[in-house]
Amino acid sequence: MKYGSEIIGVGSFVPPKVFTNFDLEKILDTTDEWIQQRTGIVERHWVDPETSNSDLGLEASLRAISNAGIDKKDIDMIIYATLTPDHEFPGTGCFLQAKLDVPEIAVLDIRQQCTGFIYALSIADKFILSGSHKNILIVGSEVHSKGLDLTPNGRNVSVLFGDGAGAVIVSRKELADPKKDSHVIATQLFADGAFAKELWIPAPGAACGKEQINHQMLEEGLQYPHMNGKTVFVHATKRMAECLVSVCKEANLNLADIDLFLFHQANLRINSKVAEMLSIPEGKVFNTIQNYGNTTAATIPLGMDDAIKAGVLKKGMLVASAAFGSGFTWGSTIFRY
Repeated sequence: MKYGSEIIGVGSFVPPKVFTNFDLEKILDTTDEWIQQRTGIVERHWVDPETSNSDLGLEASLRAISNAGIDKKDIDMIIYATLTPDHEFPGTGCFLQAKLDVPEIAVLDIRQQCTGFIYALSIADKFILSGSHKNILIVGSEVHSKGLDLTPNGRNVSVLFGDGAGAVIVSRKELADPKKDSHVIATQLFADGAFAKELWIPAPGAACGKEQINHQMLEEGLQYPHMNGKTVFVHATKRMAECLVSVCKEANLNLADIDLFLFHQANLRINSKVAEMLSIPEGKVFNTIQNYGNTTAATIPLGMDDAIKAGVLKKGMLVASAAFGSGFTWGSTIFRY
């Protein structure tokens, strides 16, 4: 019998506090018109001071577990994707594990930024196909708001990011008909570290010299995200288009066979450009950036949950996802939901 990895449960959570572009006009010397024209973002959710990354991850996980119809004790691994951890160490997955009360199972944190969910799905698929695990919880969760430069100096980056979490349960499934049964069909992962400093947070870090962080670094704003927006845009559109074509080829499918495209939500202009380059109909692309901003590793599972709730994503549909982010990292996947 051939086995596959099936997404059997999806859940998401965003903090209740909403910050519109008009709210940001008051602090960042920007305008709603400027933000919408350049990014497509209308609003984003930001946490209260006492809320942690793993708090968001917990809520999304509980919803995914409930949606999957399994007991949390059935989970035998957690893969946690984030670039905004609760603490420098240990990994945030361990804090989530304690809150879920599922001791002793394997926990893996990964730092692939905006491509985190696709990397995590690929890793989970490999563990399941190896026969070592049956039910893996994947979480993508971010608390960006606590690490943004909320002054006019940081406006070009700070308007982009929101907080939120998405989670899925991936389970081993016997495939009676691999062409029709729900499962992960193909994943492809890529990176090019030559561009690591085009989108990064310079400090703190062990590569910063004698000290991981000091007053001078803080005064220079090195603790905040720095981005070469033009370079990111050019590479994102090119690489996302390339890997979508490549993963379709691996799966012996055409782009026209795909029912729904769930792209990472970094900038609406990027997604529109990718769709234009590949002649993908607008109606096949599900976007959420207008409501949440860029939630990095949370974006794809968060969008997946919204698409299900909206009746856009239904069982049996062929889904293609692609993401591009800091590192540079990028990747794609095709699965039948």
